[in-house]
Amino acid sequence: MYNEAGKPLNNWYMDKRNSTDKKNRYIFGVTLVASVGGFLFGFDLVIIAGALPFLEAEFHLSPAMKGAAVSSAILGSIIGPLFGLWFADRLGRRKTMMIAAFFFLVSTIGTAAADGIWNFNVWRFVGGLGIGLAMMSSPIYIAELSPPHKRGVLVNVNQLSNVIGINLAVIVGYFFSFDGWGWRWMFASQAVPVLFLTVGLMLIPESPRWLVSKGRIAEALAILKKINAAKIAEQELGNIQKALGMATGSFKALLQPGIRRALLVGIIMMVFSQINGVNMMLLYAPSILAEAGVSVGSNAILSSIPVYVFIFICTVAAFGLIKRFSRRGLLIASVCGMCAAHLLMAFILHGNWSPMATLIPMLLGTGAFTLGLAPLSWVIISEIFPNHIRGKALAVVCFFLYLSSFITAQFFPVLTNWFTGQYHNPAGVYILFALICAACVVFSWKMIPETKGLSLEDIASLWTDKPVNEDSNSSAFVKTQ
Repeated sequence: MYNEAGKPLNNWYMDKRNSTDKKNRYIFGVTLVASVGGFLFGFDLVIIAGALPFLEAEFHLSPAMKGAAVSSAILGSIIGPLFGLWFADRLGRRKTMMIAAFFFLVSTIGTAAADGIWNFNVWRFVGGLGIGLAMMSSPIYIAELSPPHKRGVLVNVNQLSNVIGINLAVIVGYFFSFDGWGWRWMFASQAVPVLFLTVGLMLIPESPRWLVSKGRIAEALAILKKINAAKIAEQELGNIQKALGMATGSFKALLQPGIRRALLVGIIMMVFSQINGVNMMLLYAPSILAEAGVSVGSNAILSSIPVYVFIFICTVAAFGLIKRFSRRGLLIASVCGMCAAHLLMAFILHGNWSPMATLIPMLLGTGAFTLGLAPLSWVIISEIFPNHIRGKALAVVCFFLYLSSFITAQFFPVLTNWFTGQYHNPAGVYILFALICAACVVFSWKMIPETKGLSLEDIASLWTDKPVNEDSNSSAFVKTQ
């Protein structure tokens, strides 16, 4: 039997399969390189968890100074998106990630050689600039190169890379957990992934959607053909051109009725992703466990390893869940699990249970977070904005994300210390986080649209078309037919 082109069907199917496999390998390779930014985000923020006990001993840190050591990188992350806004739109997504890699390298050298806590905080701040740039540009880049049916899974590669970075940071922290120069080697080890990112970025293409916005149509089409069949690539190019031609990408566009609502949803969701308390379990895990009295192998870092390994397992499991279930339903279930974990943590601390029992809510909370809110928050904000305004919208969203993360990281040890002083245990902190998670459940139910399986251009129209279902049972946006 022969196909329309006159080729034997067996050969035709084999050629088609090989072509598909080649495109899949290409897009996965590109995604892998871009996701190193996520790896460095996780590594850079969590390596401080292992180093903190040694920094505290060497520099005699107060609770406020501990918060500053952790949050200095996050403070840089607040400013990073403001620079990234200009870089991503003017220079491109790929070059923005290159600039982020440079900041990571400078921070790596500076923190490893710091001779005082304030010097250390300055270089952590520089690394935070890299985090802000990378975590704004990497998800955009991956989303803009991904076919619609693979976008959720591929953007989650960034989250998986982030979790791998977190786990390696814990392992590196434990390996170098010795007095003297141990904590310096923790930060110096970041040079390896930074070099990998730098080399990899030289080999991957620019975002086709950014190229179209700059009038480089032929280059964009060539890249689209590497990730799609020729006919689909041409259709997608036409959709991109049409969407870009409908409006300008000025800041005023962020205040247009549809985009304004998308921006508000993106900001609130990412603020919730930072102030829910689970991130504090990750950043301060060794300190939390040490203060609770847990000690395995006489080292609190080792005690926290089950938590970090568990979130890695959950991140891998999240690929299947994102592919199978709706974005919105998985998000709501995830936050409900986090709320339950905080209530359980408060109950255990208030009842003065065995310190080892605190591992149960930590595993439950971080697992629920990693299965839903952690990956889906990045997936959703990377796809809800129209092409012409995506860079600016993501910069604004990331600004509020890292601002809320900075405030939470800075004041978590202070707040925990206050509750402990007033009530003799920190259970009240977790009651507060449970209330925040409950508010996030209501917000997700009322405001988050379902975006699974839609093209970026179709998702953009969700905000401009009037919802057809506005009753109390569902507030998810449905595109007008």
